[in-house]
Amino acid sequence: MQNTERPRRSAPSVPAGAGVTFVMPVLNEKGHLRPAVESVLAQDLTVPFELVLALGPSTDGTTEIAHELAAADDRIVLVDNPDADIPMGLNRAIRAGTHPTVVRVDAHSELEPAYTRRALETLERTGAANVGGLMRAEGRTPFQRAVARAYNSPIGLGGGAYHGSSDEGEAESAYLGVLRRAVLEEVGLFDESIRRGEDWELNLRIRRAGYAVWFDPELSVTYWPRDSWPRLVRQFFATGRWRGELVRRFGRGNSLRFFAPPVLVLDAALSVVVALLQVTGVLTGVWALAASVVYVPLAAYAVLVLVVAAGPGGGRGWRDRVWTAAVLPTMHLAWGAGLVIGAASGAHDTVDTSRLGSRNTPLP
Repeated sequence: MQNTERPRRSAPSVPAGAGVTFVMPVLNEKGHLRPAVESVLAQDLTVPFELVLALGPSTDGTTEIAHELAAADDRIVLVDNPDADIPMGLNRAIRAGTHPTVVRVDAHSELEPAYTRRALETLERTGAANVGGLMRAEGRTPFQRAVARAYNSPIGLGGGAYHGSSDEGEAESAYLGVLRRAVLEEVGLFDESIRRGEDWELNLRIRRAGYAVWFDPELSVTYWPRDSWPRLVRQFFATGRWRGELVRRFGRGNSLRFFAPPVLVLDAALSVVVALLQVTGVLTGVWALAASVVYVPLAAYAVLVLVVAAGPGGGRGWRDRVWTAAVLPTMHLAWGAGLVIGAASGAHDTVDTSRLGSRNTPLP
């Protein structure tokens, strides 16, 4: 695809002492919301700031916790997000905010006290429009720790800078992000037609408008991933399907690393077909031997997964290692299958049902 980015230009500076607006979409986060909010309120800042929570239709008591937190601290602002979708919630929170720098936060994340101060310094130093750092995934159970290791490993999520790079510089995208409001408004805020991958698409527009998206490894955010296998599958399938939608819309604007999981899925599907033809005798002799080449990538992948699971990064005990061996192909196959379907037929109204409450009530 032809490079349509403009010559690089600096994002507008903000006056000294200008405040910060934190924005957080929230849906069914009863177990995570309080520590996430407390980490924002504990930021080491000398400028005024506010936290705008965009409240989706939670069914687990999250909304009640949000109102309790807001009643105790007037820096917390609540806005309704009846559509539940993340981009809509982010845009409603941004519009409700008042300060020229916007910090995206997640109810599954916790910020280090110096996070925002460092990000503001990096924005000024680099002239970037968006600054992000490392996603430092953590887990409490053997399963969640395995998911966290996959997030933190280039084997797990394909080597995006915010999953483990130590090199500061311009980046394709940013995890969460600390953004200049003027640039956000110039490019049109988040695209509300995109339910997953909205951050990548926004950063693509920022870069095409001529601004830098900057990765600073000194910034890090603690992220608590999904804590059950079914939720992980639903999350990654939905994310993959929306990546397929982004492939339909932007083609090679997508990084090559996004295409590894669907190649794995297609090879697995082809291997099943070849195996059936061999077992039924349709493929025999030299043809059966030649067709067996489709098993080689799967065998190499299986060895790689087992090496990662058994190696130093596999975990502290046998449960951690077993879950690591299960989590890696779960993430890759769910994401890859979603991408194949999304690229073929679009994402349509696909939602991440892992964010739903225990009743699995459909989103509006």
